[in-house]
Amino acid sequence: MKDASPRTLLHNLPVESYVVAFTVVLWLILAVTAPNFLTGDNISNMMRQVSISGIIAIGVLCTIIIAGIDLSVGSVAAFCGVLVAQLLSHGLDVPLAIVLTLAAGILIGALNALSVGKLGIPAFIVTLAGLQVYRGLALLISGGMTVGGLPPGIKEFARGSLFHIPNLFLTLLAVAIIVHYFLSFTRTGRYLYALGSNSEATRRLGIPVFRITLIAYVLCSGLATLAGILLVSRLSVASPSMGNAYELQAIAAVVVGGASLFGGRGTVLGTVAGAILFTTMSNGAVLLDVDPFWEMVLEGLLIALVVYLDNLQKKRLSGV
Repeated sequence: MKDASPRTLLHNLPVESYVVAFTVVLWLILAVTAPNFLTGDNISNMMRQVSISGIIAIGVLCTIIIAGIDLSVGSVAAFCGVLVAQLLSHGLDVPLAIVLTLAAGILIGALNALSVGKLGIPAFIVTLAGLQVYRGLALLISGGMTVGGLPPGIKEFARGSLFHIPNLFLTLLAVAIIVHYFLSFTRTGRYLYALGSNSEATRRLGIPVFRITLIAYVLCSGLATLAGILLVSRLSVASPSMGNAYELQAIAAVVVGGASLFGGRGTVLGTVAGAILFTTMSNGAVLLDVDPFWEMVLEGLLIALVVYLDNLQKKRLSGV
């Protein structure tokens, strides 16, 4: 039996490996070309920045695994961020305000699942409508104005750190570990992959399809809500315009991280790697004074390249 050649081994690597390798190369380039890139302040800033987008992306991953999608996560983060700020500014205790806001986010996820799983409305349409609805609600409950007057406790959380690691990044790590364990080592997590791979076979096996759909969308909206609360903590105010285009960033991170938009495939590690890559590109563009329009072009080309490489790999493995 012949040993696999290095080229064959390279072709068989998961797409996450390409993303990690590209990120490492990009870090090396920026370390040389941008003197401020490897400073403590800049690394901390990147860790805080990727925390918000990473948490949202992990939630979106759960819907993409079941061959769904959620385009409303940016608006949900804005709405729930404004909601928690309004509750706090009216004197509600921090824990109660957070619990009520998370409950609102979970309800949004349940409504999405009900529309998709019971009413049969395509997830794209349901969540596209939600993108408009929840952004509108954020504007309504804030009067189109920034909400301030938040208690010191919630504002200080985003600025704090443990062993020089920002609290926001520690929150991302906690979310990533919990969701990774759920998807990889629980029966329900494996059902999500089964539903995305073949929904009809999943039904015939007696797996509760609606319950799995409900879990995926509740996780997605719940994590978007958490991200909205953390974003308020980071900004020290809540704005109805915050979270704009976060849904596109999240989907990009998930796809670049190796997930399939057709469902049945994707990992938390790949998603976080994708989020780190895009955060690095954005940070590097600022440090090198690159036109933000070029940054958008490069990010789009990167998404196309990663999907192309992934398709090539699948064709080789299937012998097509």
